[in-house]
Amino acid sequence: METLLTAALVIIPARLAATRLPRKPLADICGKPMIVRVLEQAQNADIGPVAVACDDRDIADAVHDHGGKAIMTRSDHASGSDRIQEAVGLVDPDGRYEVILNVQGDVPLIEPAAIRAAFAPLSLPEVAIGTIMTELTDPQFRDNPNFVKAVTTPNGRGHHRALYFTRATAPSGDGPLYQHLGIYAYRRTALAEFVRLPPSPLEMREKLEQLRALEAGMRIDVSIIDSAPMDVNTPEDLERAREAYQTS
Repeated sequence: METLLTAALVIIPARLAATRLPRKPLADICGKPMIVRVLEQAQNADIGPVAVACDDRDIADAVHDHGGKAIMTRSDHASGSDRIQEAVGLVDPDGRYEVILNVQGDVPLIEPAAIRAAFAPLSLPEVAIGTIMTELTDPQFRDNPNFVKAVTTPNGRGHHRALYFTRATAPSGDGPLYQHLGIYAYRRTALAEFVRLPPSPLEMREKLEQLRALEAGMRIDVSIIDSAPMDVNTPEDLERAREAYQTS
């Protein structure tokens, strides 16, 4: 039986340290820091309150200066999921929100519809985590390990059930390949369980955190979206994002 979910608490994890693009969350994109651009897109998804979970006062100040909500979290978190779990306890200590949606802080061009798409699979009560993928149509990316592949099967309810995630080119044979995009909607109980689990063997082998959930038997379902939002990791990516905002 499907359940009607109407709201989620949206958390954007952000840390100041970045090797390829120093102080990445504060990089200017046409007059606003990148983290603020992501915040605005998350707010436009209109599924619930949005907060940035950060480890540096400069990020918090930038968010506050643009009318957003920022939560200071510990600087020693091993992953964004751990940072989100701390932030959830600070933002919503009474547990009003059953679903926590994690939007990465380096996707300033993320469409609000893509954020909502990650939320959609949780209409099935047996699904612990929702996420998104898009078809890989460019041959040059099919064998690129930086493009994570989602191996899935249709769930009969308009989405797909995730069987595996891999940096390899999979599945083999004729048919589409899908790129997984790292936006996650967690049931609150699933997030709490996930961060309690130790890193799993396949997670460490593939360097893909979501495999920890699958190895623990947690169900992940996936919505298909039309195209992948560009993430910003290098100065070149930043220039492309600026150009996209200038022409939009």
